[in-house]
Amino acid sequence: MRYEVKLKLTYRYNAPSDHARTLLRVLPSDIAGLQTVTSRVLSFDPPPDERHESRDFFGNGMTSAVWHAPVAEIGVTLNARIERGLAEPGLDLSSPREELAQEIAQFRSLAPDAPHHFLASSRRASPTKAMTEFARAQLQPGQTARGAIEALGRALHREMRFDAGATDVNTPAAEAFANRHGVCQDFSHIMISCLRGVGIPAGYVSGFLRTYPPPGQPRLEGADAMHAWVRAWAGAETGWIEFDPTNDQYAGEDYITVGYGRDYDDVPPLRGAMRGAGGQQSAQAVDVIPLD
Repeated sequence: MRYEVKLKLTYRYNAPSDHARTLLRVLPSDIAGLQTVTSRVLSFDPPPDERHESRDFFGNGMTSAVWHAPVAEIGVTLNARIERGLAEPGLDLSSPREELAQEIAQFRSLAPDAPHHFLASSRRASPTKAMTEFARAQLQPGQTARGAIEALGRALHREMRFDAGATDVNTPAAEAFANRHGVCQDFSHIMISCLRGVGIPAGYVSGFLRTYPPPGQPRLEGADAMHAWVRAWAGAETGWIEFDPTNDQYAGEDYITVGYGRDYDDVPPLRGAMRGAGGQQSAQAVDVIPLD
């Protein structure tokens, strides 16, 4: 599938801010065999006084922008075209779940995609007793690693309720799980925590998801949003697979990847600092437009 992605971020300040500095992770990148970015343009209004492009440890594209003069509003616009392949797995040839710990111990690489980085607790995805017990209840004797990952993702989808107003970006995964509601970020952090609690390496994926309007209704511009799902390691032979517990499905050709990390802290779309007074307002609009 070919897509055009449009992202608009707007930040308005009650008083002009001085020395604003921001770091963005919103640029999709090429992923061998899965995703090809044919064009991408990230622009700012007003243009920053400094701009620098780089990559973090996990290979995610980063854009640093700095404004030295006072600004009352900052606009960020992304326009990109992406070709996305089918990521859904075929036959389940993954390792038996009981053998996963041995395979991890024999894995000698510490490259960014090594499973070792995604097994320990992180700030936003730490296993708790309740989450680990829930995960263990989904396991079956003789189950493959992929079977365990899928069973847990589907169980969380049944157990949790999507509620855009129930949590915010700082809500702990344990709290969202205890209340059984949240958004895609919460679903993903809970699934990651559950998988890590039973010894399955898991990480966070940030990106875009093509959405569909109700039957007979026109597609609304700006109605899409950035999305999050889970990446889990199913053994040396299968490697990483991606599952979306929010929508109860593998991440297929409707998903466009922006970044990988241990949790949201590794791939926030925007993080920054500014000097000023008063509050601020922000807005986001996303369009994922199929071109095929």
